[in-house]
Amino acid sequence: MEKIKIITDSTADLPKDIYEKYDIEVLPLLINFGEESYLDGVEINTDEVFERIRNENILPTTAQVTPNRFVEIYKKYLAEGYKIISIHMSSVMSGTYQSACIAKEMLESQDIIVVDSQNVTAALGILVLKAVKLRENGYNISEVEEKLNSIRNKVKLSVYFDSLEYLVRGGRISKTAGMVGGMLGIKLILEIKDGIMSVKDKIRGNKKAIKKIISDLENATLDDEVPVILIDVNNIEVKEALRTYMKDNGVNFIECPVGSTVCIHSGPGCCGLVFLNK
Repeated sequence: MEKIKIITDSTADLPKDIYEKYDIEVLPLLINFGEESYLDGVEINTDEVFERIRNENILPTTAQVTPNRFVEIYKKYLAEGYKIISIHMSSVMSGTYQSACIAKEMLESQDIIVVDSQNVTAALGILVLKAVKLRENGYNISEVEEKLNSIRNKVKLSVYFDSLEYLVRGGRISKTAGMVGGMLGIKLILEIKDGIMSVKDKIRGNKKAIKKIISDLENATLDDEVPVILIDVNNIEVKEALRTYMKDNGVNFIECPVGSTVCIHSGPGCCGLVFLNK
């Protein structure tokens, strides 16, 4: 079996104990408040991001992992005899994937595979977990790459947004759509399609949102090698309802709070499920 190191970035939003358990290297993106920069999940967390947004009334920016940082990490693990699978958030949403590709070219190594997950948050995280299983099952890095590329469009994300404010401020939806949605009490359920966040459903109220998300899960044929992932940013009502449903129905799941980079665009009050179809 090949000695394989799995590397991802902080937008995978998996719990720290999972990264430690499976020896996954996580490279943090940067959160920028003006001239001040912080490592996502290391020097700043979600609560601190929202507190600064409220106090300063500005929306921070994010910055990708640099090629030089990738070169540094890749060199370290190559010197230790590893072959590398580097899995990152959608190339449409961030330049982190391109940075990883540049680093691979700089090192001219065939022992580095860079994968565009075409996903973000726990939808990226679930592919990282799948890579762990493939490694455990004896796949080599080329086989892992082929498998991940073949299943990345089978990752399903169904997430409810209580407020459209941050989606508008971050340019993810238009101001007009946000204004109309706010006036009519319309809430959005988003999915990831072709590497970007897309509106899946427009609904009114938490109860309808919960029913829709559960329906999406019930209609799936789950890959039982990886858990369903419950993600949220301070939406207790929806989170508790989804958690109760999954416990009562014997669903294998884990909980992953959304990290600092993603929450800048989602805002508070979002909650939903990520799962992998067979």
